[in-house]
Amino acid sequence: MFNQFPELTTKRLLLRKIIPADQQVVFKGLSDPLVIKYYGVSYHSFDGATAQMKFYDDLLKDEKGIWWAVCFKDNSAEMIGACGFNYRNHQHKKMEIGYWLLPAYFGRGIMTEAVPVIISHAFTEMDVHRIEAVVEEGNDDSTRLLKKLNFNYEGTLVDSEIKNGQFISLQYWALLNQK
Repeated sequence: MFNQFPELTTKRLLLRKIIPADQQVVFKGLSDPLVIKYYGVSYHSFDGATAQMKFYDDLLKDEKGIWWAVCFKDNSAEMIGACGFNYRNHQHKKMEIGYWLLPAYFGRGIMTEAVPVIISHAFTEMDVHRIEAVVEEGNDDSTRLLKKLNFNYEGTLVDSEIKNGQFISLQYWALLNQK
């Protein structure tokens, strides 16, 4: 997919490859009740988060997606969240977007700054035509972000999955490459 991992930058942020040293932050984020409330995976141990690290590596290796560690430029060693793409379908030129952020950084516009850069990368460098987002109903922060980024709401699958023993409904959003 890439000769070299594509590092991306914004005014405040560096988006870099997720590395083994990031596992502690991945575990911290994906075990935090505020992060996983609307997220599809969670971990109850540091060792369990090894599965997520393997997921990030396998996406690249299998050319099924790419995830970046979100860091401030002035502290690129400290990961504060992640964003990226899964389930890439080369034939149909589409993939699914995802993102998460440590709660200490909520409300600072970090994903509003980071996500457009990865979308631009997908459209210009990865030959992607359609980016899909699947959002648990009630995740108002994610819905606001997608609206800001001009994603179109395509519908809700009611009671389509079970999470923590309860049915959840999933909203489907999409953004098309208009170029």
